[in-house]
Amino acid sequence: MKKILLVLALVLSQLPALASAGRRALPFNDGWSFYKVSAPGEVAEVTLPHCYNGVDGTRPDYYRGEAVYTKTFDAPATAKGERVFVRFEAVGFQATVKVNGVELGHHKGGFTAFCYELTDLLRPEGNVMEVTVDNRKDMTLAPINADFTMFGGIYRPVSLLVLPKVNITPLDYASPGVYFEQLDADDKSARAAVKVLVDGFSEKQSGHLSLYTELADADGNIVARSSSRDKMTHNGFTAIADTIGVANPQLWDGRRSPSLYTLTVALADGDRIIDEVKQTVGFRTVTVDREKGLSLNGRPNNIRGVNRHQDRPGKGWAISEADHREDMELIKEIGANGIRLAHYPHAQYFYDLCDREGMLVWAEIPFVEQAPDTEEFAASTRSQLIELIRQNYNHPSIFCWSLFNELGGDGAEKIVTELNDIAHREDPHRYTTGASNNDNSPLNDIPDIMAYNTYPGWYWADPATMQYAIDWKHRPDKQPLAISEYGAGASIRHHGVLTEHPEPGGEYHPEEWQATVHEINYREIDKRDFVWGTFVWNMFDFASAGRTEGDTHGMNDKGLVTYDRSTPKDAFYFYKANWNPEPMVHIAAKRFSPRGEDARQVKVYTNCDGIYLIHNGVRYYPDGNPQAHVYTWDNIPWKEGDNRFTAHATRDGRTIYDNCVITYKK
Repeated sequence: MKKILLVLALVLSQLPALASAGRRALPFNDGWSFYKVSAPGEVAEVTLPHCYNGVDGTRPDYYRGEAVYTKTFDAPATAKGERVFVRFEAVGFQATVKVNGVELGHHKGGFTAFCYELTDLLRPEGNVMEVTVDNRKDMTLAPINADFTMFGGIYRPVSLLVLPKVNITPLDYASPGVYFEQLDADDKSARAAVKVLVDGFSEKQSGHLSLYTELADADGNIVARSSSRDKMTHNGFTAIADTIGVANPQLWDGRRSPSLYTLTVALADGDRIIDEVKQTVGFRTVTVDREKGLSLNGRPNNIRGVNRHQDRPGKGWAISEADHREDMELIKEIGANGIRLAHYPHAQYFYDLCDREGMLVWAEIPFVEQAPDTEEFAASTRSQLIELIRQNYNHPSIFCWSLFNELGGDGAEKIVTELNDIAHREDPHRYTTGASNNDNSPLNDIPDIMAYNTYPGWYWADPATMQYAIDWKHRPDKQPLAISEYGAGASIRHHGVLTEHPEPGGEYHPEEWQATVHEINYREIDKRDFVWGTFVWNMFDFASAGRTEGDTHGMNDKGLVTYDRSTPKDAFYFYKANWNPEPMVHIAAKRFSPRGEDARQVKVYTNCDGIYLIHNGVRYYPDGNPQAHVYTWDNIPWKEGDNRFTAHATRDGRTIYDNCVITYKK
């Protein structure tokens, strides 16, 4: 036995060096030409990622049509028997891919990856790839309608994969071909089943094909090794399965300690390593209880999070890794511990960031608003869900698969039931959920856990009615409850004092009202530990070409941060005071200048003690006790003209400040 383990350790210790030449991923983003089919003479040279609605995406007449991307390229250098694939991370919304005039395939779905083999079509030089992209409305493809712009283009990166003849397949719905299935985990031990899908295998290799598995912690220490020759057929591929165990594992513990491991799987033919894939994985348990809320690794951990859309001005969905990182840093700054990635699969890079930063992730498909009762639509929706799950199966941050958002239509119940079954079959270890805006919809009873989009203080009633919106849904016969969307619109250019909500579809969206809605909504939420998660709508303003409201038409302005990410709104600082333990103080409504007699109140958000306000050199203490870290002063003697304010707050002997000048006019 000792001899076997020694041999195994020696083989595994050589895996990176032996396998490095067996698999290559080559960027395929430069040197593309592009034109819209509506204007074939206007050809532009572009670099991917590219979106053809970056400029017009907020206009009601933005281009929804076909566009053609072409690239001339030489075949990558290959050894005998090596195979070449092309992998697109996402194209909005349909793509027909040809190489040298031969169609490789047609992909439907604007948010997930897809992969084709082109080995037999390649010439040594002068190959031409042509990709016809189409973002037109299609009654067989979700989303048919949605409150966001349907950006077109090859808006995520593309790569060529050079793989050995027998390989860990990239063709299983463009998944990594490796599935890490956690079986159990606590602080004493953890076990996982590892399944690898192999393509190109033939029976003459029977008994020689082996899987070597290695798990390393963040410091590179090997904590588990194993090997297997157990083969089976799975999804049309040869599958090899193995089980690994770890003693005293470092659990992925959300924002507290997002410990990760590197899983290396190496495929061997006899004693020769032929392919290798690495995946970042983690061990954790998530449970959701109707009364106790969400627990992570046995400890209460209700989600206080945000929704995120991925677009940016001038870029649409063709955003960079730096853009993703900036979004994550802003989300971390307010202290959120979870993100609903609405309303579609997001980039792999952002899921990776969520793993590393300890964000619990709600992942969903773009099944929004409308559900035609046709098999063509059902088939494409099933495919989008399978792609989402298989491509993202190994992310420890993802705790649920969401099946729909604000859905109606004759075929909805049938399709959602089918999707729920598919999700459980594909992944029996994660919850299914959905986001509803109809308390009485039969769809609400289908997922494991449920969430609701509700906007008291914006679309209806006043902000305090959030208590009724929650309590009505928290019933003995219903699943555990979350609030998947809540909030209000706001322009940093609009200011005023209101006692009831403005017209949501109107142009006046004062920043102060948004802050008031969040303050009062959140106070009601925070009283109820049974609410397993809450997700602010939205972290960022985003394009919605059909909207004609606020200070910019074509924009949903409910974000805590402006569309260009340059300006956090006051509500951003409200959540920072409540969720981020780092000392902070912020004077609200600084931009409300000049102001008059009806706007004399001063408001400050802080998570510190010893708060007081200096106004024109005079010290004032706040009126009464704070609510949710909100302090107010109602009797400041404003003077005509400029008024200078400095807010002082203290934490552990350290004093921090915020100051501003506001003009007062009687």
